[in-house]
Amino acid sequence: MQLISREEIKTLIEQPKGNCVSIYMPTHPAGAEVRQDLIRFKNLVKEAENRLIDAGLEQKEAIALLEKSHEIDTQEFWEQKGEQGLAIFISENIFRYYTLPIDFQELVVVTDRFHIKPLLPILNGNGRFYVLALSQQDVRFFEGTRYTVNEVEVENLPKSLDEALQKDETAKEGQFRLATSRGGTANSFSQPGTFHGQGSPEKDKQQEYILQFFQIIDGALHEKLRSQKAPLVLAGVEYLLPLYRQANTYQHLMDEAITGNPEILSAQELHDQAWPIVEADFQKSQQEVLEQFHELFGGDTGKASNNLKEIVSAAYYQRVDSLLVAVGQQQWGLFDPTSETVYLHPEKEAGDEDLLDFVAAHTLLNGGTVYAVPFEQIPYSTAVAAIYRY
Repeated sequence: MQLISREEIKTLIEQPKGNCVSIYMPTHPAGAEVRQDLIRFKNLVKEAENRLIDAGLEQKEAIALLEKSHEIDTQEFWEQKGEQGLAIFISENIFRYYTLPIDFQELVVVTDRFHIKPLLPILNGNGRFYVLALSQQDVRFFEGTRYTVNEVEVENLPKSLDEALQKDETAKEGQFRLATSRGGTANSFSQPGTFHGQGSPEKDKQQEYILQFFQIIDGALHEKLRSQKAPLVLAGVEYLLPLYRQANTYQHLMDEAITGNPEILSAQELHDQAWPIVEADFQKSQQEVLEQFHELFGGDTGKASNNLKEIVSAAYYQRVDSLLVAVGQQQWGLFDPTSETVYLHPEKEAGDEDLLDFVAAHTLLNGGTVYAVPFEQIPYSTAVAAIYRY
């Protein structure tokens, strides 16, 4: 199973404009329904073909564009797929699919860019988080969502304190050097747990070495997480946690941690203990946006709106800081940047796109935060609400 990241979603949005097919459907992990899933998938591909023809393609061109979908048009794929939902993206140069823990509504969208709004819940309330399991003998890094957890290999991340040590061949027996994150060495010292030989480190010296070890870990994670905003949960024995916090430079490290020996915990057990910590954080951040919207809306600040026409232009010009947008709904229309005019249509017309998806995509591209939520969670019974940067 692939966990789709904010960067992958941005990559989908940034694809060159052209005939882009986005297909979403709920699926079943096992049982007789799997065969029905394959039939429904073929029907959705046929629907995409018809929409491409309506958009001006010849039938043979539409069939050729969708030919990539045959890669997953097999009983074997559907029987092994698992998960609750399938998202498929097809264009002239792209074929990607994701099996995800989201119960998608059936949806086929054919416009000049990919439709990404149904993916966005995985970035907020059901969203992504990280777990760093720390011990001197075993360092593990995990990426999770509400439903899933995967161990992730991180370049230059040492698995243990011993791995971060490089033996100094010129030193006396028992002495080592701590490898730096750039592959160099620093500070000769006795091997942890060895209280003989030159130096005989005391407790505070041992902590200094562990701190340097954690700085190496933080340096490796900095390369992995430099553009991320997902919460990071520490797991480790209590005396190690404040040392790691001292070394940490990641801004989204959670205050609450999983305490105890993480070496005896499986990935799923770490997930089960981490999720309540990050779920509270997800809910808190969304609630803060709601409260801020209510404070700003209706006043003379001009910094909050639930008028879609206004928000479309604001999102396009990078003014939207935070956005609440309804999943499972579409508002078809067009935006003309030249005249800054927004056209709304009750039904999809030729050339239309979902403007709710438009504002979500542009907010995400421009560094804003998007909360894709059920319609009833948005204030004043509208499908969108925005807080502006200025």
